[in-house]
Amino acid sequence: MEKDEVEMMDKTPLKKIEAWQGDITRLDTDAIVNAANQSLLGGGGVDGAIHRAAGPGLLAECRTLGGCPTGEARITKGYNLPAACVIHTVGPIYSGSPEDRRLLSLCYENSLELALENGISSIAFPAISCGVYGYPLKEASQIAIAATWDFLKLKRAESLKKVVFALFSQENLDIYTNGLKQLGA
Repeated sequence: MEKDEVEMMDKTPLKKIEAWQGDITRLDTDAIVNAANQSLLGGGGVDGAIHRAAGPGLLAECRTLGGCPTGEARITKGYNLPAACVIHTVGPIYSGSPEDRRLLSLCYENSLELALENGISSIAFPAISCGVYGYPLKEASQIAIAATWDFLKLKRAESLKKVVFALFSQENLDIYTNGLKQLGA
């Protein structure tokens, strides 16, 4: 293989990742990720918005799942959402420990793994753990981008065509956009 081909292959995951500003509940991807709490029964922020937009069927299905430990992920139907599926993941409550980084990275890895297992070709993530769970956005964005990049590169996830970081504010979008630029976009 020529050197240029190797460099091109190494940047392939970057072509699949984008940052976008807007309401994740209106995004037309195969799946959206819910920054859920361990009960999976709804809450505030993105979690509450997703439950409200999806309608009562989402809550009813979530009741059958028995919750979700931090760092793991579960999948449900999307109900009234444009997305066919919701992948629920529980981020860590920020404490500043190295365990926070590991658990947040697992949220992205486990969500992407579920996407692959379920034939999902496009997925959107919110800024997991950055709301009431207190994770500093810049640090969380670096973890999110690195975990996603590594997953796509190592898994050679050909069926996964697009990963969107759906950010609510311009400030958040700028942080993720800058993080993606550091990878060479």
